[in-house]
Amino acid sequence: MTTYAQELRANAKTMVSAGKGILAMDESNGTCNKRFEALGIPTTENSRRDYRELILTTPNLSDYISGPILYDETIRQSTKAGVPILQVIKDAGMLPGIKVDTGAKEFAGHPGEKVTEGLDGLAERIAEYYKMGARFAKWRAVITIGDRIPSRACIEANAHGLARYAALCQAGGLVPIVEPEVLIDGAHSLEKCFQVTDETLHAVFHQLYMQGVAYDQMILKPSMVVPGKDSGESVSVAAVAEATIRCLLKNVPAPVAGIAFLSGGQTKEDSSAHLNEMNQQFGEQCPWPVTFSYARAIQQPALDHWAGDSSRVAAAQQKLLHRAKCNSLASQGAYSSDLEKQLALV
Repeated sequence: MTTYAQELRANAKTMVSAGKGILAMDESNGTCNKRFEALGIPTTENSRRDYRELILTTPNLSDYISGPILYDETIRQSTKAGVPILQVIKDAGMLPGIKVDTGAKEFAGHPGEKVTEGLDGLAERIAEYYKMGARFAKWRAVITIGDRIPSRACIEANAHGLARYAALCQAGGLVPIVEPEVLIDGAHSLEKCFQVTDETLHAVFHQLYMQGVAYDQMILKPSMVVPGKDSGESVSVAAVAEATIRCLLKNVPAPVAGIAFLSGGQTKEDSSAHLNEMNQQFGEQCPWPVTFSYARAIQQPALDHWAGDSSRVAAAQQKLLHRAKCNSLASQGAYSSDLEKQLALV
């Protein structure tokens, strides 16, 4: 048991408390700039600061969001008025988190596959982030389904990295969000996605066990079991919910503090509907809270509306809050597509 065990347990519980999810706003500068370019927003540090400030100063955001995952640039920034971003988060009653991996890189000897890097010097970075005020972290591994992939080597290498990261986080006082993302890209079937997700989660939890990671002091951020976006396969919301929960119940130990799904390229409506169905139909079977940790599925409408125009900040914030509320309701099995219209405040 680590020195931080009690604190980690309490923070993990807070992160997935009833009706709340985690906001992923940890896009790298490169990714953020690409989204800005598409909307004609200047790709500058100030523009990124303005956008992140817009998100974090949204009134009542903490009603639906337990905490944001930040990028290294953001955690060191202050608002236009000079208030440290970390202070804004703390004052809003949210926990600050930080992305600590350094990205998915080509996996040597395995064309078409990637392995996530960032373990070198991680203990020191965790110590610095904890001292700054961060209380949880995120590491994302990506698994691609394609012709004869994923390989066992790729799954194992990524599972091992996730487990080492998680152990280092817990030793340094940060709740690890463990994110093994099976990508939606490709033409694979729902069944194939189930098989790969099953194998991936099995490997991840084997490695977490081997590295001595405390399950009640971590959050799992998995992808949902869905057909590849190029498959042409049409499946019901119920089928996605059933396959996903079946896969999780088979692989995720009961003491895990919570499941916070990534949206992974699904539409904002689909990601809400699938999460809702899981909670509505299978909530009582799940030993852990099942909630969300979405990025684009919450942010995109706000980003599209703002488009760098300071006069549109308040309206963009309402759009952000609307999506956060939809997903909060979905995490309680209380969402319906009708709410999309009713809740739209702007």
